Amino acid sequence: MIPALPTIVSRLRLKQLRLLIALDEQGSLHRAAEQVFISQPGATKSLHEIENTFGFELFTRNSQGLEPNDLGRCVIRYARLIHSDLAHLREEMVGILQGQGGRLSVGTIMGAVPMLMRALGRLRQKQPELSVEIVEDTSARLLGLVDQGRLDLAICRSSVSQRPDAYDCLTLHPEQLTLVAHPDHPARAATKLELSDLSIYRWVVYPTNMPMRLLLEREFSQCGLEFPRYPVETASTFTMLSLLQEDPELVAVMPLAVAEFSEKFGMIRRLPFELQSRSEPYGLVARHGSTLSAAAQLLLDEIRSEQLSG
Repeated sequence: MIPALPTIVSRLRLKQLRLLIALDEQGSLHRAAEQVFISQPGATKSLHEIENTFGFELFTRNSQGLEPNDLGRCVIRYARLIHSDLAHLREEMVGILQGQGGRLSVGTIMGAVPMLMRALGRLRQKQPELSVEIVEDTSARLLGLVDQGRLDLAICRSSVSQRPDAYDCLTLHPEQLTLVAHPDHPARAATKLELSDLSIYRWVVYPTNMPMRLLLEREFSQCGLEFPRYPVETASTFTMLSLLQEDPELVAVMPLAVAEFSEKFGMIRRLPFELQSRSEPYGLVARHGSTLSAAAQLLLDEIRSEQLSG
């Protein structure tokens, strides 16, 4: 049985986490000990202490050295996350002490990418030493990262959560959507299209239960059409654009801001079809009652300023 969290916290030391990472990289106690500047007997003792803390062996001993088992790979993954978080902590503290810079982690859904890039562009002109991590994903996954404290802010929809009141949300604007395809799609010459005209083609769509997938399903249902069979599902902007580039007969629904940007570079073509449904607004989301870092507050101010001026 895995010990309780207070037991693990009281026994585990940061230097032991460094040893786990070194063992994963080196595959040998001797080389790992050299990497973290301790003796081999010290490394052996430290590994025994780690395994005793968790109550299970984390490595398989063989003739080549040490290989992490499933539990070991799990512990090593979190050891790396903790090490990375400490590096980010130091970086942010240095920025605070210098009165500038700092670190910002922000998540975004696809449709908000252009707006976020504009806001970050303005912010980095004012704070050129600011380090920024950007995560693009679905609203549900971004909210999970907000819950874990791995994101300062996320531009997404808190409504997908089972407890939307757990977040503070600055509502931005409804997301305009459009249908897109390869520039040489067979329907490219049409001046007006019906959904029935496009239902015969292959589609790339958002995963099940995502707001834009639900909207598209509603469009097909309202037109009395069967939803496309065997679609390709992705929430990645790059993957969607790549698929459209590779297959001239694919059709996709995409946020208008992303479609306009991509069309400008000849990557896709917007199709002459107007969706009847409207997507719900997204917002700038933070944990309820949390205190934003200085960098996160500056980004919030930039986005709020753009909303007011727009």
